[in-house]
Amino acid sequence: MFSLDTWISNIPVRQMMFNIFVYFNYLNSNKKMADQADHQAGDTGPPKGIPALKAHVAANKVDVALWAIRVLTVLFTIGYVLPIFNNPVSAFYKALLANAATSALRLHQRIPAREISVSREFLARFFLEDSAHYLFYSLIFMNVAPNLLVLTPIFLFALLHAASYSLTILDTLGQNSMWVARLLISLVEFQSRNILRAAALAEIVLFPLVVFMAFFGYCGLLTPFVYYYFVTWRYASRRNPYTRNTFRELRVVAEGLSSRPATPAILRSGIQSCVQLVCRMAPPMEHVQQ
Repeated sequence: MFSLDTWISNIPVRQMMFNIFVYFNYLNSNKKMADQADHQAGDTGPPKGIPALKAHVAANKVDVALWAIRVLTVLFTIGYVLPIFNNPVSAFYKALLANAATSALRLHQRIPAREISVSREFLARFFLEDSAHYLFYSLIFMNVAPNLLVLTPIFLFALLHAASYSLTILDTLGQNSMWVARLLISLVEFQSRNILRAAALAEIVLFPLVVFMAFFGYCGLLTPFVYYYFVTWRYASRRNPYTRNTFRELRVVAEGLSSRPATPAILRSGIQSCVQLVCRMAPPMEHVQQ
């Protein structure tokens, strides 16, 4: 009867060692060939590092400039909140100027110079762009007393867009570069919906604050009327529905508060009057693209 032990014992030891050596040598040669193939495949891929970053900057000058200005907007806002190295008033207006520069560059991308014309159709298209809204926003508050709520929307938008493009720059440098920065960027992008909602809420809450500031001399008397147009543009925005959705959420909260039995009659009447006033001031819904 055939036995595996008997068959192995009949093979010379020297032959067994030779076969094992040949087998491992075969495995090692296959591994080297696979590594060489991977290395050659990596050589044919896109380059990484500083040369790749320089090429990316040369090919995407406007996008890189937008990223740099947004980073400056974030830094100026932080400098206004924590005035350690600069004047907070100067940081406030620099943040507004940086936001105006960002909006102007975005408008240049969205509406090329060859399409500019003096016509009602062009103005209607111009004010449909979110970048035009925030260019107008910076101009509104250039002569207003510094206030943190004014910087909140532009800070949140700059933070979100700068974080998104920072990931592109890190990918250009290499997949494993600056993992701490990648982690922070991932946290920002994970909270992108909440960031956009917070920016929309700041836009809305700023309107009664501007009215209050006008009464007490912190801004011009025409500023609330001009800011009203900004809010209506944001409400009717085609690309960003968060302002519109936040208005609806606030209306639901206000109507729920007024319908509570414990709410005093005078407060209930005041809330209902405010809701009706805001609804009358809203732009026509037929102009809003869902």
